Amino acid sequence: MLFFTSQADLAGDEAYYWDWGRRPDWGYFSKPPMIGWLMGAIGWLTGNAEWGVRLAPLLFGTATLAVLFTLTRKLFNAGTGFLVALLILATPANIGMNLFFTIDAPLLLFWSLSLLLFWLAAEKPSCLWRWLGLTLAIGLGTLSKQMMLAFPAMMVIFAAVSKEDRALLKNPRLWVTILLGTAFITPVLWWNTKHQWITLEHTKHHFETHSLSVGKWLERTLEYPAVQALVYSPITYAALLVVVFLAFKHWRSLDRRARYLLLCSGPALVAFFGLSLRQKINPNWPAVFYVPAFILLAAWVQGGLPFAAKPFWKTWSLRVGGALVVIAHLFLLVVFLTDLKGHKKLNEMRGWTETGIQAGKFLDQVPRPEHTFVMTTGYRYDAAQLAFTMPQHPQLYRWERSGKVLSQYEVWPGPEERLGDDALIFKNGGDKPGEIFAGVAKHFESIERLGRVEVNLGKDNTRAYDVFLGRKLLSWDKPGVSQPAKPTP
Repeated sequence: MLFFTSQADLAGDEAYYWDWGRRPDWGYFSKPPMIGWLMGAIGWLTGNAEWGVRLAPLLFGTATLAVLFTLTRKLFNAGTGFLVALLILATPANIGMNLFFTIDAPLLLFWSLSLLLFWLAAEKPSCLWRWLGLTLAIGLGTLSKQMMLAFPAMMVIFAAVSKEDRALLKNPRLWVTILLGTAFITPVLWWNTKHQWITLEHTKHHFETHSLSVGKWLERTLEYPAVQALVYSPITYAALLVVVFLAFKHWRSLDRRARYLLLCSGPALVAFFGLSLRQKINPNWPAVFYVPAFILLAAWVQGGLPFAAKPFWKTWSLRVGGALVVIAHLFLLVVFLTDLKGHKKLNEMRGWTETGIQAGKFLDQVPRPEHTFVMTTGYRYDAAQLAFTMPQHPQLYRWERSGKVLSQYEVWPGPEERLGDDALIFKNGGDKPGEIFAGVAKHFESIERLGRVEVNLGKDNTRAYDVFLGRKLLSWDKPGVSQPAKPTP
């Protein structure tokens, strides 16, 4: 992690979420508020240090493994719990989860806690503290990602299916836990009512479909299992599918523990495969449902299930997974120590520190520093990265050419709140200096070119911004509003 941190800057989403953290709220453009709150806490604790953002996913990942070890030990034994941790560590997915701080890190922790606490509550339904802990875990998970809302449904299904646990359906603690846990979404819904249900509108785009030829449809459909195999390691992924299939096949012979794990994984994984026949599935969407499947796999290869596993599955899952993890780390080492680091995708995470330093020098030289704001005309990542890497950590505004709300920057108040002030404007530059967009220039009394930010990324790749000073903002068009805001008398 230390090597990666020294070689790569924050990913675009990380910088974007960090900027959310500077304005804590009950909701954001595309996500519930937890990631913004966590980023805000990290910024406050570490002085907005990059290492703080990098350390957070490692801590969350470690805590998740500890919870899963505890759950597996409760269900089976410590040896099986240790194997679960090894199997997860031997996946490429775990590398990404521990390097990049996104919404999945807190979701996986709260989901794993919910799996543990619901089992403990089912074991001792009279214990109020277990139900209270479960309520909090579900609530915090709901504030992390909408996927957490599926967990209460799994609780009810398990209670209905498991003969030994059917009495839970008559236990008011179960229903109060579900009611209070899911109620954590209430302030998020309230926030959305104030912002035209923007999170729901954004989420709907994930489920849009397009007509495809047979060949394109087959390519998209096969892409889903192929990517999952890469993310979880090919042999391990195959083993996960096999154990889920065999568990369904031997349902009648499964004990209560195995049925719990299967019901919390199998139906959802089947549903995602069915959904992949209709549309593109992002690799991280089904992540939480693999968690109990990993425990089921470890129990299978350790002889904890009524159907036997060949040694092949344990041996080669760890060998191939471990090899892929070693290769992935060596690949990162080779890439960042050679000219391969100049690849376009890697350039998105390089050179931002120097970019911010250069940009910050322009801000230091503006004639009216107390009456100057900073704005970009590019993608949301441009605004987020500049906000994080400029030494002044200025509040960034973004001009969206389409006039639509396409990011959190259009949800927040725009430059209309800075009428009369100057603007330091960063426009994505090409090989040669370009002019400011007419749609931006029309709002200022005058526009003056100040210079250019240029950072060499290697292999003839350069990150460039043309820098302008807009003098005295006269008006501004709010996204989605046809009439520009006018100065108040």
